[in-house]
Amino acid sequence: MPAAVRILVVEDDAQLNALLARQLAALGYGVETAEDGRPAIAILAREKFDVVLLDRMMPVIEGVEVLRRMRAEGVATPVILLTALGLTQERVEGLEAGADDYVVKPFEIDELNARIRAVLRRRSATGGDTATLHAGDVMVSVLRHRVTRAGKPIELQKTELKLLAELVREAGSVLSRKMLIERVWGYDFVPATNIVDVHILKLRQRLEMPGLPDPIATVRGVGYMFRA
Repeated sequence: MPAAVRILVVEDDAQLNALLARQLAALGYGVETAEDGRPAIAILAREKFDVVLLDRMMPVIEGVEVLRRMRAEGVATPVILLTALGLTQERVEGLEAGADDYVVKPFEIDELNARIRAVLRRRSATGGDTATLHAGDVMVSVLRHRVTRAGKPIELQKTELKLLAELVREAGSVLSRKMLIERVWGYDFVPATNIVDVHILKLRQRLEMPGLPDPIATVRGVGYMFRA
């Protein structure tokens, strides 16, 4: 991993902060650190990073608030939340605030590195802009909560937009139900419901236009794919 890939580590546990800085530097990343949300906001205002690792629970300005301020300012840098909270609702809150992924403490550096690589791949696949995604005649602007098909605006609920964004981001690739559950709803298990299928049905209905094909393909026994 080239040193040009810059990571900001925001973690109020000084020992963990220093450990992550050493481990990530050993993997070839350029690393800067902050121990609370306030200095992190100041750093983000003057410098650019490829990924932000953001502790969810901090004493002055907590992670989700930092994340909300970033997105409100139009900062589309990928953010991975570091959280000790195992509750599904806490994870969902972070994802809905604009996080790209989350890792539950304690975690191994290999897992964290894999998550970092994944968000970097997604950013690269969309030309470096994770805020606006395109596939076929569909455009998704995540930060502006705007979706168009063939130039016509489409109204989506927040979860529907997140689901569509994941499908469009990975257009041409099959996403399993488990992958969508993790990325959109923040669950690390597959619930005993057809929640993904229900939302896919709603998306198809909203994207339906006369004379245009269904852009979402069902891959039986696997999941769904957005046609590129």
